[in-house]
Amino acid sequence: MPSKGKGPLQVVHREVDDMRGKLESLLKDVEGEVETKEESFRRCQELQISAEKTLKHLTKLTKADEIAPVGNYDQRKRDEQGRLHNVLEQLNKLSVELSPPGPSTEPSTSDAQNEDGEDGTEESDEEDSDEDTAHKEDSPKNESQASTAPPQSELCVYTALSDFKGDQEGDLTVERGDMLKILKKTSDGWWLAENAKGDRGVVPRTYLKIGSVLGDDDKEEEDEESDEAEEEREDSEEQENEEEEEEKQSHTPHANWSTLRKALTEIDATDVLSAMGAIPSGFRPSTLSKLLTDEGAKYRGSHLMQPQLSQSQLSFSDLFLDPDTGRVRPRHPRTCVCFTLWSCKRIPTPGVGVQVLSRHIRLCAFDGTRVLSNIHTVRATYNPKSPKSWLFSPRTTGILPTLLDGDCFLRCDADSPDLGILFELGVTFIRNSTGERGDLSCGWAFLKLNDAAGNPLPNRTYEMPVSGGTPYEKDVDTEGLLPRSSATGVFQQMLKARRLSKLIVKFKTPSSRIKAQLSLLPDTLLHCLSCLPLLAMYRQLLADELLVNRPTMQNADLIFSPVVATFPILLDQVDLLDAVRSAWMDAESNMSRAQKRDEAQVKQEFAKAFQSSASFLLHTSSFPPHRWADTPSEEQRSRLILSTLEALKRTRGQSESLEVLADPAHSPLAFDINEMTFDLLR
Repeated sequence: MPSKGKGPLQVVHREVDDMRGKLESLLKDVEGEVETKEESFRRCQELQISAEKTLKHLTKLTKADEIAPVGNYDQRKRDEQGRLHNVLEQLNKLSVELSPPGPSTEPSTSDAQNEDGEDGTEESDEEDSDEDTAHKEDSPKNESQASTAPPQSELCVYTALSDFKGDQEGDLTVERGDMLKILKKTSDGWWLAENAKGDRGVVPRTYLKIGSVLGDDDKEEEDEESDEAEEEREDSEEQENEEEEEEKQSHTPHANWSTLRKALTEIDATDVLSAMGAIPSGFRPSTLSKLLTDEGAKYRGSHLMQPQLSQSQLSFSDLFLDPDTGRVRPRHPRTCVCFTLWSCKRIPTPGVGVQVLSRHIRLCAFDGTRVLSNIHTVRATYNPKSPKSWLFSPRTTGILPTLLDGDCFLRCDADSPDLGILFELGVTFIRNSTGERGDLSCGWAFLKLNDAAGNPLPNRTYEMPVSGGTPYEKDVDTEGLLPRSSATGVFQQMLKARRLSKLIVKFKTPSSRIKAQLSLLPDTLLHCLSCLPLLAMYRQLLADELLVNRPTMQNADLIFSPVVATFPILLDQVDLLDAVRSAWMDAESNMSRAQKRDEAQVKQEFAKAFQSSASFLLHTSSFPPHRWADTPSEEQRSRLILSTLEALKRTRGQSESLEVLADPAHSPLAFDINEMTFDLLR
């Protein structure tokens, strides 16, 4: 019984401290081999059971259970949950080390038992089995709460339902259809398995389906019936879970359902952290990040910048030449808007156990069911003193990096009355204990671009509430985030609105120059306004190479043009796009007025700026590959870009500029014909 004056949360705190002390003592005893493995395994099981009971009790606790007011109750409760999960994680690892069957601890196969019998050691095997039986009798009846190691005679063969790639040490990589022998079942859903090659590791329980039971061919009929019953029970449970998920997501469109279902059901760091209470309940695995990962080419700007062939495959559907001016013919899609991401307010933060690598917004054209454009990402900046506030477009010296620039444009030719912009607030995190990375959605907002009468929205500032869950879910509520439907009174809504998460976006009217440049772009594209001159220049060079310089429109030979072939890649690596922008601004400043009026001269200078900056770096072996939210890689790329631009700027117009490009420190990659040529068929 808790002593007088101590609340339930304080009692749990004392219990967790006691468990940590017992765990440290157990680890020391195991390391020093003070006792047998069987005794250590028993102590480990007892601690696991005690920790799980305490966690279950802690989960049910509420602030009303306290006998006296407790400040910052929710945070203290999450801290205790995180400590308990850390203890359980260490116990699970220790349990795997102590309990896996193998030749050095206990017989692992029926063949090993036969060999022991031939050597005259059958009696010792029987004694070991008796001891195991005695330990099982001493263990608690509630086996679902503790790790269970089935006897060797009951080891089951399971079939892998889908591919699983082991990302961490100790995971077992399996392919669909592989037969796995389960050596140990644990309550956390990660089972110790062995494949046909003899490799061992842990596999998620949800990836497995029972196939048959290992044993002699003359296995008794009762065992077969019990296995079939267990299989039917597990299948029925899986079917019920699937039906519940389908009920919750009955309004989800078929177009993105496969990706969304994988995002909601896949076991990853997000599921673990959610169970630990380290992230708010309304957070989800990032839907747009999943689309970029699973179907990246379709939802990237580099794909939409490529010219699209017409239905006959004999001409282009979105690239035409004006015969009077020789320039790209302007195109005006149904929707073309310019807007600025201003700020986000009161965004919940992940709890303990994770380190945030990036706070960002992924945005795209959306009609409630489908993503209709590329997915563009803008990284937010924040003050550690106010981590719940996100800002965009910070004031920096020099040009503002595209990744931080919140001034964007959207061109979309989709004919949908529900067309709007989907904003998904997200974080990229790394789990401190395991080093596992993940992308998390902190909420989302949707701004419809037309009113009920079909008229475009006026240009003004919009303050949108941020909803929890995903765009395909309803009534998901969490701290600071708004559920889809709130059946409360006006006064209650006014009070609640003051503490809700909000996204502020400002729509603005573009200038005539920006409108002219926008009209040269593809019908569907979402990107940063600061890169608009580069994109317009690329489209003009593209038209020259594909529509003017080709011998005939039926000619499909490779076209020599490094700029046309390589430039679209920069839309996926915006730091290189910034390098081209900086090099081009420097080249323009050194051009005379007469040179600027000469279009051929301008295009030639742009090609030089591109090849001496982005093209040179992109094909250099010392330039690290692009990886999202990887700070060391981003810093190294930034240093190389800055040093290269500075060196070229110092030697502009001099013979030393060639020495910079031929520096042995920047050895080129193996030559690929795709670097220099554009392939129409590709």
